[in-house]
Amino acid sequence: MATRKTEDAFSLSFDPTKFADSFREFAEKGAAQSKEAYAKMKTATEEAAKTVEATVESAQSGTVELGLKAIDALRINAESSLSHMEALLGVRSLSELVELQTAFIRKQAELAVEQAKTMQEATRKVAENVAKPGKDAAEKAMSSLKKG
Repeated sequence: MATRKTEDAFSLSFDPTKFADSFREFAEKGAAQSKEAYAKMKTATEEAAKTVEATVESAQSGTVELGLKAIDALRINAESSLSHMEALLGVRSLSELVELQTAFIRKQAELAVEQAKTMQEATRKVAENVAKPGKDAAEKAMSSLKKG
């Protein structure tokens, strides 16, 4: 009886058709998983490209908007300075000069504060618009991870 157990332990039966079927099944599963992974990667890449494109467009339009606001501020400041120079040309006394200069400095300070607020608000809006596509994409990715 001890001889039989030893013979059974060392006798191997190898069925090549079962091996081929197992290997084929394994290869088909691997191919299907690869196709699925490729499809997911392709979709993610396309979405990332759209996000980058939207971000660049937002940044570009925001830069134009900020540039126009800066040009407008420079124009207003230049016009104000020229008007002040013209007013200075008509000065007849030192007290009138001091009064004009004081009023001009006060007006310029108020204008600078107003322009800074305007630029700050515009910059905030541009930053929000630039960040929005990335934020939306991140939220979408997080929700898909939660579902999966």
